Amino acid sequence: MRQTVLIVVIAVIVFAAVAAGMLRLMPDTMADSDYLVVGSVSTAVALVVLFLGLVSTKMKSSDVFFKKRPKQK
Repeated sequence: MRQTVLIVVIAVIVFAAVAAGMLRLMPDTMADSDYLVVGSVSTAVALVVLFLGLVSTKMKSSDVFFKKRPKQK
């Protein structure tokens, strides 16, 4: 549980950092669509970090994506 909370907190920090970085890189006159792009890219990066963090730690077993079905007789 503690490890999962830490991974989520890291993903939130990554989201904030990417959003802040992109807002600094964008030109001063921003349209609504620019904010949409910043939010979308930040969300995508944070979700990738969250996914990779969970798969590499919490769900480390070999059957994360594929589970073998029991053989039928």
